[in-house]
Amino acid sequence: MITFARIALCIAPCIPIFATAQTPSIKIGVVTPLSGTYAGIGQQVRWGLDLSAAQINAAGGVMGRKLELIYEDEEANPAVATQKAEKLFQVNKVDFLTGTVNSGATLAVGQVAERNDKLIATTVSFADSITTTQCSPNVFRVNARAGMQSAALVEWIAKERPKANVFYLGPDYEMGRSTVAAFKAAAEAKGSKTVGEVFAPLDNKDYSPFFGQIRAAKPDVLYTSVAGNDTVRLFGQLAEFGVSRNVQIVGASGTLTSQNLSATGKAAEGFVTGVGYSTSIDSAENKKFVADFLASSKSKPDLYGTDSYGVLFFYKAAVEKARSTDTDKVRTAMRGLQWQTPQGLKTMRAGDHQAMQDMYAVRVTSGEFAIVGKVAADAAIGPDTCTKF
Repeated sequence: MITFARIALCIAPCIPIFATAQTPSIKIGVVTPLSGTYAGIGQQVRWGLDLSAAQINAAGGVMGRKLELIYEDEEANPAVATQKAEKLFQVNKVDFLTGTVNSGATLAVGQVAERNDKLIATTVSFADSITTTQCSPNVFRVNARAGMQSAALVEWIAKERPKANVFYLGPDYEMGRSTVAAFKAAAEAKGSKTVGEVFAPLDNKDYSPFFGQIRAAKPDVLYTSVAGNDTVRLFGQLAEFGVSRNVQIVGASGTLTSQNLSATGKAAEGFVTGVGYSTSIDSAENKKFVADFLASSKSKPDLYGTDSYGVLFFYKAAVEKARSTDTDKVRTAMRGLQWQTPQGLKTMRAGDHQAMQDMYAVRVTSGEFAIVGKVAADAAIGPDTCTKF
């Protein structure tokens, strides 16, 4: 006969085992372009997040809780992104959100996060405004902003093409105008001269109407911040019409990546950009990351995949520091937080929620990116101008 005392002794140790089995996951919402001109960027975002989530979960999760990724296609459209973000917050009850690519989408989703008292972090968006004039207490950026990319690239140009005449061609939306403005200010401060600028529609098919203006300006350097499939079309047409002959083409980090480099072909040769990541960073951590990424996705990581990989380790470190997933506690923990990434140690600047990291100038040589310059994190980041929190 089993006595009540024996039943009580049996039940007591069973309770934590049952509770552990039923511990809810930490839900991460991912609003990213899975279709359209930026689908390649969204694919890198997904590969990076999937890899880091798998590694974190295999190591025991975050405070014993598994990470669960819930994806939504933002189509690189701010209106769509806000709808998907609202759904993730209200219906899926996600704890944290990431993945936004289009800078306008990041700004819009940041407002959704504020209304829902949740936090987001972008791993892709470049527009300086995200962590400057339109900064938000609920928005963090783990990737390099436009001004930081410009720091490394401008140093290279000042050395290789001093006092260059520069023409600018950007996509006509927040990111395009922000990257052009950031680079122009940095280049002019180093002695370069602006000889013209134009902005083309996103997903533009024909750039030839701009070529007459570029030729007339006779630039030494052509700067562009187009990305994705737009880069393939632009570079191909520049070569076809002979516009790129004897002109150094440079651009934003996202202009050429592992996703569109092969499609761009020989037209990409010699292109130089400022980036926060390169597969050629010579460290044991980066070599292991590249090998793991290749094994899981059958593709090399680019800056988008790498920063997306790192964002979950940022979130993990903050939750563990806060001992909670509560928004206020995690936000406080994120400010000033340091965490390890394939690029090395990053620091989240408390005043504007912008990650600090070393920046590199890289050049396309024989179809590969090679590091040709470096600027330290504290020199690249620039002043904190956020005044909203």
